[in-house]
Amino acid sequence: MVGPERFELSAFGEDRSKTGLSSFETFCSVDLQLADSTASRYAREVERFFDFIEKTEDITREDIRGYLAKFKEISNYAQGNVLRPLKIYFRDFLEKPTLVQSFRFPKKTVKVRTVPTREEIQRFYQALDTTKEKALFLMYATTGLRRNEILSLMIADLDFQKRAVTPRKEQSQTKHTWIAFYNDEAEDALKKYLAERNDSNPKLFPMRGENFCKIWRSAKEKSGVHITPQTLRVWFATEMAKQKVPDRYVDAFCGRVPTSILAKHYSDYSPETLKEIYDQAGLRVLS
Repeated sequence: MVGPERFELSAFGEDRSKTGLSSFETFCSVDLQLADSTASRYAREVERFFDFIEKTEDITREDIRGYLAKFKEISNYAQGNVLRPLKIYFRDFLEKPTLVQSFRFPKKTVKVRTVPTREEIQRFYQALDTTKEKALFLMYATTGLRRNEILSLMIADLDFQKRAVTPRKEQSQTKHTWIAFYNDEAEDALKKYLAERNDSNPKLFPMRGENFCKIWRSAKEKSGVHITPQTLRVWFATEMAKQKVPDRYVDAFCGRVPTSILAKHYSDYSPETLKEIYDQAGLRVLS
């Protein structure tokens, strides 16, 4: 009989990454309706736990406690990202809640965000090397979309006449982006970038993950300004607020309005209404 503080993972055998963790990733994606990228990340986090304890049998609270102790010096937010996949894995997927019920998430701390100035935004932009990088940057800055929402875009997802974007939605309970727009600065950059392309890839910004990270790291080194896609998302929301755009529409542009609200109040969030509000704001990045 396995005690309440330990659990034998005999179902895994020696091949946990290809069987059990694959099933866990599917569980996160299908049962919990998490985004595919989130499900994959959770599976990797659990695999990292097993690599640390170096066993697949007789898992105890002490094993989990020892692993979590490694992360006491990192931010509360990062600690939560380590604990959350383990909670879901043992409590929900394996239905062994006693193994993780004593572990609490760190208290959230209020972090004052520093929004870059327009001069810093422009200095970072000038440090970008290619038309592709400049177009990518302006799409983040003028749409308010998340990192993966831009990277997953297909050229066919853009309405060039209306400067509108229909993001490809992952299976997710928390991400609700419905439609977005980009300004004429991004439009000009996109035209130059697409005119230079000579491939048939349907993706708007085809690139490998390491190349994506290199873009932001290189521009940071050249400009002395630290900017990420998330920074531009915050900057976008701040600039729209400065232009007196009501909070509910800023939330809509940034994908923070639940689909139930979009459906119930469609006339308030129709593409035509959102486009009119976006254009009236007159968002500028480079001038």
